[in-house]
Amino acid sequence: MQIVGELTLLSLLIGGVIMAGGVIIAKIAKLLFHKYYAPSLPKDTAQNISKLIYFGILIISFLGFTSSQGIDLSGIMVAGGIFAVVIGFATQSVVSNLISGLFLIVEKPAKHGDTIELPDMGISGTLLDIGTFSSKVRRFDGTVTRIPNEKFFTSNIRSLTLSTVRRADATVGISYQSEIDHAILVMKNEILQTMPFVLQIPEPEFRIEELGESSVNIHVYVWHPRDDWSNTQPILLNTLKRALDKSGIEIPFPQRVIWTGKD
Repeated sequence: MQIVGELTLLSLLIGGVIMAGGVIIAKIAKLLFHKYYAPSLPKDTAQNISKLIYFGILIISFLGFTSSQGIDLSGIMVAGGIFAVVIGFATQSVVSNLISGLFLIVEKPAKHGDTIELPDMGISGTLLDIGTFSSKVRRFDGTVTRIPNEKFFTSNIRSLTLSTVRRADATVGISYQSEIDHAILVMKNEILQTMPFVLQIPEPEFRIEELGESSVNIHVYVWHPRDDWSNTQPILLNTLKRALDKSGIEIPFPQRVIWTGKD
């Protein structure tokens, strides 16, 4: 039965079957992807690929539907191309964010759950998601910041969880009357005895940083497993001070000698 032009009841039936089949295939492909491949991928990457698969199959089904109805899309495509150029100029930032999001998914500078720092923007926290147009970071104060993908991609990204070990450091000053080698030995022994999460290889490192106005400043470096940062950095200074106090090594405060010019 002919309805309009070349459009018939049979062609509509065939088109309906094509669209229904496309939806079913898209859902099955999405389910199979989530079951067999998504678990091995980062969460945000798996979500984006799943969307591409689903909507890609739907678009192909729609093209098959229009072809089955004998619809000529050349004119629509030309008009759509012109419209796309106009929209492209008006939404450059949107397109830039979309492309940057794809690059982030491919390059994977960080993944869902990583602790990161963006020094250029003064943002640090846990990466929650890399979306199509923006990424979300939960800061250490509990707030969530949305970052356009273009800025996220072009900024310096410092990952705090990519490496399995991290380094903590602190600076402590001792008096000029104290023996430097003895002070270092005392601090090293205290670290190894009271901070079991500090690695012995590489061992704690001590560097004479400065001969200051009132003290000899020693910079202390210790390595520890990535997840023990909260057990290391906050108590390192406390451990160093306790070691020096036990040995009677003075941690001097600033002193000034005043010359009156009369002598």
